[in-house]
Amino acid sequence: MIEIGQQAPDFCLPNQDEVEICSRDLRGKWIVLYFYPKDSTPGCTTEACEFTEAMPDFDGLGAVILGVSADSAQRHRNFIAKQNLAITLLCDESTEMMQEFGVWQLKKNYGKEYMGIVRSTYIIDPDGTVAASWTKVRVKGHVEAVRAKLAELRA
Repeated sequence: MIEIGQQAPDFCLPNQDEVEICSRDLRGKWIVLYFYPKDSTPGCTTEACEFTEAMPDFDGLGAVILGVSADSAQRHRNFIAKQNLAITLLCDESTEMMQEFGVWQLKKNYGKEYMGIVRSTYIIDPDGTVAASWTKVRVKGHVEAVRAKLAELRA
């Protein structure tokens, strides 16, 4: 996992509209980068909807919200349309970026082992340094905790 104070790995990934989003183009802005397992599942839907609801607060703090999963652009578009989301979702179908951030890990469920995404969030400062992180995120109250930490870091 990437530690606070480390430079965040550079990335270029397609968004839901298949437009490439690169970290280099976001320098000078705060980034809330959250990794989630799968579009249209209960926890991921709650998290995406709460980030969408809180967008005005994050905009006011000068932050861009980016969600990342291994889903395709088409799945992202369907998820956004169904849930009326306003956030940007990035496609990491190769899992390369998730591996660089350390969130693609061996998981266990009902005795089976598989590789998957550990729900995690990073706040990246305008210089590209990780300013805050959460791993093994529990969705309830998470977006508010991220907003509060961002406000604290900006103060």
